Amino acid sequence: MKKIWSQYSFAILLIGLSFFLAFVLSEKSQTPINDEYLSITVEEGDSLWGLAQLYDHNMSSKEFINWVKKINQVDENIIIGQSLIIPVKKDDLLVARGENNE
Repeated sequence: MKKIWSQYSFAILLIGLSFFLAFVLSEKSQTPINDEYLSITVEEGDSLWGLAQLYDHNMSSKEFINWVKKINQVDENIIIGQSLIIPVKKDDLLVARGENNE
């Protein structure tokens, strides 16, 4: 064991430090999207295009759809009852559906 440590101590420490830093940085890089943006529940007849038209946002419909797909890790097919985070700030919300998302 001493022989392995003496030959590879630098590599072992470097790998350990790399794992530690990767863990710390991954925890810090997560943004509080759930706290900042509106979370909705998909209802019958909803589509990403329809949601882009329904809510007031500062994006093109295509940008809105791409943002929702990326953040929620979904494709074009959304499912009734599924929760989605949409790029509508909770503070700036003009309630379009009559939902109360607090």
